[in-house]
Amino acid sequence: MNNRAPYRVLAAATALLALGAGAGCSTGDSAGADPKKVDVVAAFYPLQFLSERIGGDAVRVTNLAKPGAEPHDLELNPSQVGQVSDAELIVYLKGFQPAVDDAVAQNGGDRAFDVTSVQPLLDASAGGHNHEGEEEGHAEEGGGKDPHVWLDPTRLAGIGDQLAQRLGKADPDHAADYTTRAAALRADLTALDGEFKTGLATCQRREIVTSHAAFGYLADRYQLDQVGITGLSPDVEPSPQRLAHVIEEAKEHQATTIFFETLVSPKVAETIAGQVGAKTAVLNPIEGLAAGSDGDYLSVMRTNLQTLKTALSCS
Repeated sequence: MNNRAPYRVLAAATALLALGAGAGCSTGDSAGADPKKVDVVAAFYPLQFLSERIGGDAVRVTNLAKPGAEPHDLELNPSQVGQVSDAELIVYLKGFQPAVDDAVAQNGGDRAFDVTSVQPLLDASAGGHNHEGEEEGHAEEGGGKDPHVWLDPTRLAGIGDQLAQRLGKADPDHAADYTTRAAALRADLTALDGEFKTGLATCQRREIVTSHAAFGYLADRYQLDQVGITGLSPDVEPSPQRLAHVIEEAKEHQATTIFFETLVSPKVAETIAGQVGAKTAVLNPIEGLAAGSDGDYLSVMRTNLQTLKTALSCS
């Protein structure tokens, strides 16, 4: 595509420069700084979390998406293109970040690990609340596949097991350690899954009205019904018809809470909450951590669980 052409030229030129320069020109932020560790580039936070937990002290993980930034919109600077080119393993989710997909296509080779090859993605409408005559709403929510696979802890554990195998191929001397750490992470994620199952087993309501349709996997796993104000992209403005439809749904199901998220504006959620007499609360899709956050995937998921239990009046 023509609008990608300048980027591709830049990516190719930068990769050549990075390869020619070698480790002697590396900065503290670039891959290749520690020859004793496997250099892993993670495309955004949940994949960084996996890589760090499974890699432990044998890896050096660089996250391409900065804290507080919306990862969908990521554009890579020349230094980041060089990091992708230099990495020993690139962990990414194909289709989620076009700029990363382009860099991997140009420079990834057989060093790229696409997590969708482990866990096939659900349709964008999965976990959604179905009503007669909702075709327009589903069309506006967007077709295609939902990338937010990490919001199901059991699916994330499966990705972690495969990541351990890929790290073992890149670093055979520590293969057993990667497998051990992946098993420990699986135990943590299984415990988290159990907490969600128990905590959301008996609730007065099961509909969650969310600022964008990021929670299909969570809804699918725990028998909730997601009503997304917008589709998979959080920065798309909903039409007046879509807003009216969501307001009607929220009133019908007596929603007490309209959920928004940390990395996008809460204005639309606040507007709907005002119309239906509800309050707003944060439900975090964990696409990235807020700047300065001291939490991690597990702690944020547990905060989400408490928020859901309160909003849905779970006993």
